[in-house]
Amino acid sequence: MKNGNLVKKAGVAAVAMLSAAGAGGAGAPARSQSQESAKNGVVVVEGRYFCNVKALSTDERKRHEELTRKLLARHRELVETEKGYEFQYAPEDVSVAEVAEWVVAESKCCPFFDFHIDLEKQGRLVCLRLTGGTNIKTFIWSEFGLKKTWPSEQR
Repeated sequence: MKNGNLVKKAGVAAVAMLSAAGAGGAGAPARSQSQESAKNGVVVVEGRYFCNVKALSTDERKRHEELTRKLLARHRELVETEKGYEFQYAPEDVSVAEVAEWVVAESKCCPFFDFHIDLEKQGRLVCLRLTGGTNIKTFIWSEFGLKKTWPSEQR
């Protein structure tokens, strides 16, 4: 086995072990190692998602964190959809270009998201919709620190 493959497999195993101990990704504990699958450094455990933190360089990570803070602070509305959530912005607060830049970086470390960018109301509303597989709504709430309670508890 080549050293690169060994290092990659060791990294995936380390993430799996951390997640089993409750210290990885969104803090969701893994149920068992046999229930895990790894692809491109991302570990998904029974519909629970863990990001590939090494997908971005140091500079990319710094810019991505800056954009994440801005997108979370400046959304005007958060709309629950059937398969995820939509963040809505005024274009004077967040541009389509900034949303697109964030999506490009986020898709590298969290490829399990489906991303949708819309410009609506004659250019007066920028929308970012995040969707995905099973339990993605719970992951979004946890990962982005939107609330201290889960969406199902909001009703």
